[in-house]
Amino acid sequence: MAVKKETAKKAESSDAKKPARKTEKKEKKEDLLSPAFLSSFDRYLFNNGRYYKIYEKMGAHQTKVGEETGMHFAVWAPHAKAVAVVCDRNGWNPNANMMSPLEQSGIWEGWFPGMGLGEIYKYAIHTQSGQILYKADPYAFSAEFRPGTASKTASIEGYQWDDNAWMKKRAESNTFASPMAIYECHLGSWLKKDSQDENSFMNYRDLAHELADYCDYMGYTHVELMGIAEHPFDGSWGYQVTGYYAPTSRYGDPQDFMYFVNYMHKHNIGVILDWVPAHFPKDAHGLADFDGTPTYEHGDPRRGEHPDWGTKIFDYSKNEVKIFLIGNALYWYDEYHIDGLRVDAVASMLYLDYGRRDGEWIPNRFGGNGNLDAMEFFKHLNSVIRGRKDGTIIIAEESTAWPKLTEAPENDGLGFTYKWNMGWMHDFLDYMKLDPYFRKDNHNKMTFAMSYAFSEKYILVLSHDEVVHLKCSMINKMPGYEVDKFANLKCGYLFMFGHCGKKLLFMGQDFAQYHEWDEKVQLDWELSDQPLNKGVQNFMRDLLHMYTKYPAMYKLDDSWEGFQWINADDNSRSIFSFIRRDGSKKNSLAFVINMTPVARDDYMVGVPVKGKYTLIFDQNGAVEPQVFTAEEGECDNMPYRVVYPLPAYGCAVFRFNEPEPRKKAEKPAEEKKTVKKAAAKKTAEKKPAKRTTKKKEA
Repeated sequence: MAVKKETAKKAESSDAKKPARKTEKKEKKEDLLSPAFLSSFDRYLFNNGRYYKIYEKMGAHQTKVGEETGMHFAVWAPHAKAVAVVCDRNGWNPNANMMSPLEQSGIWEGWFPGMGLGEIYKYAIHTQSGQILYKADPYAFSAEFRPGTASKTASIEGYQWDDNAWMKKRAESNTFASPMAIYECHLGSWLKKDSQDENSFMNYRDLAHELADYCDYMGYTHVELMGIAEHPFDGSWGYQVTGYYAPTSRYGDPQDFMYFVNYMHKHNIGVILDWVPAHFPKDAHGLADFDGTPTYEHGDPRRGEHPDWGTKIFDYSKNEVKIFLIGNALYWYDEYHIDGLRVDAVASMLYLDYGRRDGEWIPNRFGGNGNLDAMEFFKHLNSVIRGRKDGTIIIAEESTAWPKLTEAPENDGLGFTYKWNMGWMHDFLDYMKLDPYFRKDNHNKMTFAMSYAFSEKYILVLSHDEVVHLKCSMINKMPGYEVDKFANLKCGYLFMFGHCGKKLLFMGQDFAQYHEWDEKVQLDWELSDQPLNKGVQNFMRDLLHMYTKYPAMYKLDDSWEGFQWINADDNSRSIFSFIRRDGSKKNSLAFVINMTPVARDDYMVGVPVKGKYTLIFDQNGAVEPQVFTAEEGECDNMPYRVVYPLPAYGCAVFRFNEPEPRKKAEKPAEEKKTVKKAAAKKTAEKKPAKRTTKKKEA
């Protein structure tokens, strides 16, 4: 398996005697003989954090040496004493197939003749202290089905993509002016082969068909998948990753996942993955203390461990760690055609004192609590993603007010495309949980987000985190009797979709699932046949289709040109009214939402222009268009008003057109000359007479 020592010795003696140019030629010849092996330039790029497709050389790759086919292995273990590949072929003997170190790179490589695809393996890391650690391959493309922990040889080549139309459209589109309604989904509990068996996972291919049909029916534009990278424990939901380059084997192999993405694209649905560069678990086969020392994590536990989470933290100061992560992000974009990544737990990366008490963290070199290495990592990663100009996006889940998260790195920003608006989410849920009687005193919780709505590019989220750990499902957060809960929820959803920002809902929320989300069981799909639940689902379907139909609801999400309060201060009645525009003056939308069980039969809403206002949506969803004519008369500080009977928990969306501003009539050329002469004459008459005498000297 090992690269022959004689060849290595000859290369060393040649390097000593020959000029540099001839050494380069020899290395190129070796590269041609074994193209997967790492050249000195490959190693240079890797050690300097610039080999963006490093996964093409690291890990396990099927290669040919001479006439013989086998697997080439490469792993970074800079402090190991020795490294071997162990597998079924050698009886998992840690001394049978030793790898060779590549000088001054920390990389070990070797070739295993005869080994093919679909075989499980690990690295046996011989540490300096005499231990042998059995580690999964950090760059493996596939992994053994849990509870097995081995890596699995696999190929990511040869899949026949036919999503060119989607990829072209994505590259040409402006994401900020496009609709984005994201369906957050945990594949393992969305739908199962056997609803009674928690281990009966569906394949990526079957899930693609079911999920695409549902998203198309409902009107979602994107799916966001939780926990696709390989992880040992179902209960971690995929946020304790041990195989960053391996789509989890729970649902199939890499080619199956490629089919999933391709199929979604062919049905005009984007795919976003949750990505976890913040931390990793301490599982014995994972990245923790990979070569017997802190390799991927920071050596000081005050920077290298999360005390609350029991996980390790990546050391972003190491080039090899940065390129492992940056290469991984680009791997999902390039090899799987992913449209976006949602970066988990960004705040935990940016703050050195995150989750720590005094004395448990080390300040940066300026004495602050910002992680300078993590900032540089994000700027580097996001600059590369922005430079692609192919429509791919990257989203930050960041729970603080860290500035300039979505600003360009060249403007001292971190460069994310979007940020989850966690502040809006907390205020929204705090308000919606209140008994309507107390909402009048908390009105500002619903209006406050507009005071900072354009400081970042936001996505409004009601994610999985809000329906677990005794937080209640969305429907059970709502106050009142059962019928009130459903009415409340519909009001809340309309407010959310009318508000500035892209949108995200977690699965089950769109048909008001009663129980909290549980990763072990599938959604209660039978509820969607119950009248109240079906009512919410139909409401959400109509709302999603209205959202994608009218550019006023998304085109100017990041500007006051796209939003105007009609009345933000009607706290005594807990009614919210506002306008959404797309900049065209056509099909503007006026929203009215009554957050109490009190009907307002004589309700009047102020409107900006006279003319017709067509009711297109109410508390029941889309309605047959009903035309109202605006009356002249001041209301809500506007010159006109629409009189409309607003029911208890009533909603209304009116479509209207606004007149274009009149252009001043162009005057005829002769009239222009006459006016110009008259103006010149008038100016001349006003001028004082010229002095004929000189000023006397003082």
